[in-house]
Amino acid sequence: MSHIDSPKDLKKLTLDELTQLAQELREFIIDIVSTKEGHLGASLGVVELTIALHYVFDTPNDKLIWDVGHQAYGHKILTGRKEIFETNRQLGGISGFPKMTESMYDDFGTGHSSTSISAILGMAMASKLGGNLSKQHIAVIGDASIASGMAFEGLNHLGVTDVNALIILNDNAIGIDPSVGALKKYLTNVKAGTAKDENIFECLNLNYSGPLDGHDLSALVAELERLKTVPGPKLLHIITTKGKGLKKAEEDQVVYHAPGKFDKLTGERVKKTGAATPPKYQDVFGYTLVELAKRNEKIVGITPAMPTGSSLKFMMDEIPERAFDVGIAEQHAVTLAAGMATQGLIPFCNIYSTFLQRAYDQVIHDVALQKLPVIFCLDRAGLVGQDGPTHHGVFDLAYLRCIPNLTIFAPMNEMELRNIMYTAQLGLQGPIAIRYPRGNGVTLEWKNDFEKIGLGKARCLKKGSKLAILSMGHIGNTITSIIETLGNPETVGHFDMRFVKPLDKETLLTVFDQYQHIITVEDGCKMGGFGSAVLEFANDEGFSKPIKIFGIPDNFIEQGNISETHQLAGIDFDAILTFVKSTLDQCE
Repeated sequence: MSHIDSPKDLKKLTLDELTQLAQELREFIIDIVSTKEGHLGASLGVVELTIALHYVFDTPNDKLIWDVGHQAYGHKILTGRKEIFETNRQLGGISGFPKMTESMYDDFGTGHSSTSISAILGMAMASKLGGNLSKQHIAVIGDASIASGMAFEGLNHLGVTDVNALIILNDNAIGIDPSVGALKKYLTNVKAGTAKDENIFECLNLNYSGPLDGHDLSALVAELERLKTVPGPKLLHIITTKGKGLKKAEEDQVVYHAPGKFDKLTGERVKKTGAATPPKYQDVFGYTLVELAKRNEKIVGITPAMPTGSSLKFMMDEIPERAFDVGIAEQHAVTLAAGMATQGLIPFCNIYSTFLQRAYDQVIHDVALQKLPVIFCLDRAGLVGQDGPTHHGVFDLAYLRCIPNLTIFAPMNEMELRNIMYTAQLGLQGPIAIRYPRGNGVTLEWKNDFEKIGLGKARCLKKGSKLAILSMGHIGNTITSIIETLGNPETVGHFDMRFVKPLDKETLLTVFDQYQHIITVEDGCKMGGFGSAVLEFANDEGFSKPIKIFGIPDNFIEQGNISETHQLAGIDFDAILTFVKSTLDQCE
């Protein structure tokens, strides 16, 4: 593989040499990801397909889109990024997903699933309008992603066009978790030869071929060469194994989607050692939901295709009849929860913050407008680290705060998360969004007895006299550490505001009356977020005291570890500490 730096080099090889290249490419991916971490199984599963596509088609003149992009590592390595691939997902390095500004071979940025068909159709229509009928347009999409509403919208339109577009359905029966739904059952029947006579894709007016072994390079090359000569919209159905080439990754496809560090020879994951650590917020959610559901038979759980990542899997294992994975279908998940709420059920709808953006209309019209008591649990809120800007959950406070009838809560620790979940299932007059970060909390002994939380009530963690720091959610623990570093000065007060909406105006009136300077801290965007809410309050009440807002600036934050992304955003420990010290100097 040492002499392969671009698809042009690839085209000089024989089919036998391509097979050897596939082995070397797999080993290269395993070698790097074993130490640098990242998404493993998806890229291993499409090694042969990646080679075949760049061998047969004239990229980047021909357009190639990888849906989601988890499987694009081989693509990146073969398109000039081999020497810098070890920087994948690192600060200042290449993105873990296709990115248009990174390479001319990345024809479309794909961090969220199911967008590839619409995007490739747009490109194909543009080529036709420009009179270029020979250019090829290829989208690679998985069986989990193609079940999404947006993918079906794209297929529905594609089928009534005559553009030169090829959809490759990479069927491995798994996304991150196993695929679900009726389409999965249909594809299983197709592979088994027991499907009904009519082919769903042919019924959508696509020229269908397959199923084909996606690990047979010769067969792939031959079929792709044939399809180059077939006009109009077409779909090639290939069968692959996620994690292909690493036994452990094939055996445990969920864990080895993104396994962390592992032994590149045996596949064994590197065990973390050291002192006990607090649990992940995701696990606190999962265990607490099971605990509450055993007490309250009206509770149901819903997730759009992330049962393991969100820990709804705990409820799916213990109370499967009341826990639902609806596939990559965020809009459906929200309105499904709304329908359940109308019938007296108590739906906990768990969606990653960045993915709830895809169901914004449903949150407004189907839930909030009708005051339905859906409990949204927004996982991965705030900066999430190396998945980068497509996955940072930094817009939720702003885009939810403007919706009437909606309560918004951010727990500072595990007990607060448990207590708000307990409070919500006791009965609400409308929906609530509970947002919490990716990763560990702060408390080892977190299984407290449940306590009801007063809606819209903040907590005073430390009284002061001159400088008040108002924090929202988990980042409040950074403020506690900063105050401890300062020696707990009597001039600094700390308030865990908890509710972005409704704001605790009584507490805010006290703060603006008693303190000279106010600082707000959040791990969400400044524009329209928690700090903006405090500014609006101050303006309405006629206060003119200085307010400093720490939050995500008006730009997309790139990838890096959590600490690095906080520094990029200017909400890290040192940045806040420096400002607090300078403000305290002014107070003296």
